[in-house]
Amino acid sequence: MEYLNEKCVMVINSELPLGLIANTAGILGITLGKLAPQIVGEDVVDQSGNTHLGVVAIPVPILSVSTEKLKKIREQLYQPEFSDLIVVDFSDIAQSCKNYPEYIEKAAQASEAQITYFGIGLYGPKKRVNKLTGDLPLLR
Repeated sequence: MEYLNEKCVMVINSELPLGLIANTAGILGITLGKLAPQIVGEDVVDQSGNTHLGVVAIPVPILSVSTEKLKKIREQLYQPEFSDLIVVDFSDIAQSCKNYPEYIEKAAQASEAQITYFGIGLYGPKKRVNKLTGDLPLLR
């Protein structure tokens, strides 16, 4: 597959505790894999004949950002210029819920201003992803 013009990144709030950072990355990855299955490579077989399910066929850098910067990036993603990107977000509202129906209910009652984002996953044309995230450092 040709990925030269596409990019996938996760932008995660570095102010979160390590456990929430890991949880956020996992959740974003699952949803990105569902929405962009073409980035998952084919299964591979090792020398012993054991099969290993495909993993991502392109790098997925995990970038570090502050709470405030993450909110600004999310707001930019609502602009028409970025409508062709796959955008997955994970927030305090989602993380606080015990089940999905509760998340649906709480999200419906929250305004954008009330949401604190933990992370955002992006996939799409490299130029647009870089426009939003090209100056962000790797999460370390």
